[in-house]
Amino acid sequence: MLLLIQYTLIFASVLLLVALGGCVSEHSGVINLGLEGIMVMGALGGALVMKFLPYPGTPSFLMFLAVLGACILFGVLYSSLLAVACINLKADQTIVGTALNMLGTALATVAVKSMNTAMNPDDHSSEIFYGKAKRAFLTTIDKFELNWFMIVAVILLIVVYVLLYKTKFGLRLRACGEHPQAAASVGISVFKMRWAGVLLSGLLGGVGGITYITAGVSTWKFENGVAGFGFLALAVMIFGAWHPFKIAGAALLFGLFRALGNTYQGFDFLKAMNIPSGVYNMLPYIVSLIVLAFTSKNSAAPKAEGIPYDKGMR
Repeated sequence: MLLLIQYTLIFASVLLLVALGGCVSEHSGVINLGLEGIMVMGALGGALVMKFLPYPGTPSFLMFLAVLGACILFGVLYSSLLAVACINLKADQTIVGTALNMLGTALATVAVKSMNTAMNPDDHSSEIFYGKAKRAFLTTIDKFELNWFMIVAVILLIVVYVLLYKTKFGLRLRACGEHPQAAASVGISVFKMRWAGVLLSGLLGGVGGITYITAGVSTWKFENGVAGFGFLALAVMIFGAWHPFKIAGAALLFGLFRALGNTYQGFDFLKAMNIPSGVYNMLPYIVSLIVLAFTSKNSAAPKAEGIPYDKGMR
């Protein structure tokens, strides 16, 4: 049971961070379907730091800050491609997001393979080993393994809520996702606010990526991507009605179903049912389809999401 709780919280943290990123972006009026690619790039940045920054030898907190900074930097830089294409060039947001997902995994795989080959001509793998460094930000409390990124997820949840609903910035951001022309008429720069929304989604998606690959493995093969967690996070966002705290509840639910795929063997009654392990791994995706089928009609998405801003429109 303790292991189930542990996996539930770590997977919920991943989904929460990435879903919050999608939430902020869509509140600004830009649909970010590229969260999967942003996660991969954030994971790449953090994994490179864990591989090359010596541990032990580097204080744990400094290692944690360096990894956090790298995944944020990679996530923000990669999300800027979406911002340029969709905000400045007014490209189709769905197509650009899909392209970023494919490009992210391919780019990370090629980069890691090239790096490994340069270091060892016989090594053409797309794996990065970071097991020792990962222990720098894992704390065991009475057999419960606490990943520091779980704490980061809770902090960022509060920060996003305050930012969206308790600040002038949040009011302006949401106005750009609801009525951009009205926002522009009172002097708000729609382009700047949408850029801010997309870059913030890159920050959150990048942190979600490094949280995902530190969930329980010591080596990551980047050609595997992030197993659809970016799309699952979008389902969490919709189920959570674009509200941070509702998204947190949805993330816990989806995280529980995802955790069952890792821990079902620890429950005798589940083992007795003789259900193939693949079914448990499919549960969060099946649940997402069912949930969206019943809730998407009543979802209240920002009215101007996905619509390029045009000053001449009224």
